[in-house]
Amino acid sequence: MMVFKFGGASVNSVDRIKNIAKILKLYPSESLVIIISAMGKTTNALEKVAESFFEGNTEKAFQLFEEVKQQHLTTAQSLLPKNFFLCKDDLSSFFTEAEWLLHDKPVRKYDYYYDQIVSIGELLSTCIVSHYLNEIKITNTWLDVRDIIRTDNNFRDATVDWNFTASKTGNLEFGIGNTKTINDKPQTIYITQGFIGATDDNETTTLGREGSDYSAAIFANLLNAESLTIWKDVEGVMNADPKQFLDAQLISELSFEEVIEMAFYGAQVIHPKTIKPLQNKKIPLLVKCFLDASLQGTIIQDKATKQLPPIIVIKENQVLMHLHSQDFSFVGEKPMSFLYTLFEETKIKPNLIQTGAISVQICLDNMAEKLDELAAKASSIFDVQLQKQLTLITIRNYNKEIIEKLLKDKKVLLQQQTTNTFQALCF
Repeated sequence: MMVFKFGGASVNSVDRIKNIAKILKLYPSESLVIIISAMGKTTNALEKVAESFFEGNTEKAFQLFEEVKQQHLTTAQSLLPKNFFLCKDDLSSFFTEAEWLLHDKPVRKYDYYYDQIVSIGELLSTCIVSHYLNEIKITNTWLDVRDIIRTDNNFRDATVDWNFTASKTGNLEFGIGNTKTINDKPQTIYITQGFIGATDDNETTTLGREGSDYSAAIFANLLNAESLTIWKDVEGVMNADPKQFLDAQLISELSFEEVIEMAFYGAQVIHPKTIKPLQNKKIPLLVKCFLDASLQGTIIQDKATKQLPPIIVIKENQVLMHLHSQDFSFVGEKPMSFLYTLFEETKIKPNLIQTGAISVQICLDNMAEKLDELAAKASSIFDVQLQKQLTLITIRNYNKEIIEKLLKDKKVLLQQQTTNTFQALCF
């Protein structure tokens, strides 16, 4: 069995959804589990719905959600001349799921409502793609991933219950479902969602932004897949974001170790949690271009790579938290232990930490509610100040020239470097 993951850019138009079918026809005899993200921009649109709802602006929330509904209905109608109404019935059940919630008053934390609303995007996109493939005789079985991936209730960054999830994916491994055909060759195709799971109480959770890659890696691991292929709108893994750097280079081969480092520092091409399930079973990860499947792409495997170009990761919207001991005592073992306990409690991962004699500086993603909670708890032993709207620049395999180029006209607030990695927080 092979696992494919198609991101939001690959399903953001009628033509691109049709292109998925063209790709699948290149694999006529493979058994496939296909993970699909929300259509491009849908996640952002649903985030605005969740924000409006939580702020008490119900009218705006419904208005924004109506725009999402109409976009998906229009797409489905364009793709499905024969079976649009069957698809519409299925879509309506997901619309209703969100609308019931929007009629309520928020009484829980924002992250809970975020997961219930934003997760609808993946359910809608997979519903449409599944119906479309069935209509053009690429028969498939649609699965609600919430019946398969079990998680805890840490909304927006849930932890997977691997034992329960393994018991559910075992059925797929043996082809229980519909064995279908493309070009008269046996094939089993499952369509399901990335990014989401569910708790024991059947409350929807999400696995963190970009979590669809992680979902695909979970399936690949538990199904002992031959490979995982992530289909993207770029040629493969680049040494920098091609939208920010026009001279970005393709990297044709990477080791698991190097990609783990890239992911740790925030490279968006691969989700930070994606690599470990693959590395544990030595399952190769292919990153290929869905716009031109003939391109080589990138293979990531359990093999060392040398002579890599500088790899650049830019993280915007960063916050620098300045912590200063209230009585000028040294920041020793107990204050630092206290801080790491707070990171665990608030589920926050620092991007950079620098300690001094009586102070600590921490670079963090700007997640407002969690950041406020961390600052409030830290203020019990520290004076706390926040500096926002900063940029964290990370360069793997750096050289003097690339550092000078990237830091030109910038003011550096915090800087660290090792033999392989350079980091600067600046504005």
